[in-house]
Amino acid sequence: MMLIDSMKYHISEARWRAKESVRSVLARVNRHASSHVTESEPQTEIGYSHRHLTPARDQLLLREYAPEAMVRVPVTEVLRARFPVIDVHCHLNDGIVMRKSVDPSRFISVMDATNVKSAINLTGGWDEKLLDSLRSLAESFPGRFFVFCQIDYTHLDEPNYLVESLERSWKAGAKGVKVLKDLGITLRDRQGKRVRIDDPRLDCVWQKAGELGMPVGIHTADPDAFFARMDRHNERYQELIVHPDWSYFGKGFPSKAELLAERNHVFERHPGTHFWGLHMANHSEDLDEVTEWMEKYPNLRVELGGRIAELGRQPRRTNRFLQQFQDRVMFGMDTGLTTECYRTYFRFLETEDDYFEYPGYPWQGGWKIYGLGLSDDILRKLYHDNAARELGLETLESTDATAVH
Repeated sequence: MMLIDSMKYHISEARWRAKESVRSVLARVNRHASSHVTESEPQTEIGYSHRHLTPARDQLLLREYAPEAMVRVPVTEVLRARFPVIDVHCHLNDGIVMRKSVDPSRFISVMDATNVKSAINLTGGWDEKLLDSLRSLAESFPGRFFVFCQIDYTHLDEPNYLVESLERSWKAGAKGVKVLKDLGITLRDRQGKRVRIDDPRLDCVWQKAGELGMPVGIHTADPDAFFARMDRHNERYQELIVHPDWSYFGKGFPSKAELLAERNHVFERHPGTHFWGLHMANHSEDLDEVTEWMEKYPNLRVELGGRIAELGRQPRRTNRFLQQFQDRVMFGMDTGLTTECYRTYFRFLETEDDYFEYPGYPWQGGWKIYGLGLSDDILRKLYHDNAARELGLETLESTDATAVH
């Protein structure tokens, strides 16, 4: 089947290249004919033929194209979230993923300005790096920051070590576990084999996390476009030509479907552990499938981080999803930790504004998004209460808190 699909693709592309060759010839003819026409000579007809193609010297490169929309729509400014927010998807000063740290004091000024009550530094590492993250965040700013730990895969064949490491992290103050996308894609064991997400050597970690009440935030795979050919059909081509290393098409990588199936095996094998499917369980392009997972795995929760571009172009479907799973979706941003980024997310969730830009536009997709206009009940849960329950904190509902505008 894959061979047939590949043949169809190459035949289709060959036809397209042939048409482009004809177009190029006609453009050269057009330029030659145009050289005999003076600028003062008026155009006498409306043309639709190849005679009127723009000369190559006047054509733009894709990276230079920055259209300004002609449509005029209302703009609603949302300076602060309607309810206090727990942002479950931040990366601050872990020392493992990021090369630069975020100054927590400066970030708190952003949080205060936008009504972000607390934030989770997901990638806190382990051992000394974890202790450093806990000291600089959770201990220095109680209630404002929480920290998740990670897994040291160099001890993959030592189950006792893995369990003891997790227990040390929990005792030190880690609130949960973060799993990066290297598990399943690039991580190799001592024999050089790809470590599957459902590798039984990791079962002890998922089991112990459930026993300790530590949710597991798991990032598996990436947007669908990153697993598709990097060609003229790819809707995120602009992003991938800047970051070609983000493409996982071919090159010996497993398919996205294979990765997600491995991850779901873990959900199924460990029903007593709460898993956070980060980035809308990494399939925001297909909310019907995410719905199937949510219905099948009651221990699965999701968050919005880095996916309002996908969700905002299907606002009606997204709204139905959030209505159905309003008790299991959390707020996460996972983008620039600025007031502008937070306010765009709040505008997306709280207003019914049409056709506006989002963090990452246009590189994350050449489209704009539409607001959801969520109800107060859903906003309270999404912004705060669902995450509060996962972290063992008091909910706004239980304290009968009122909206903060």
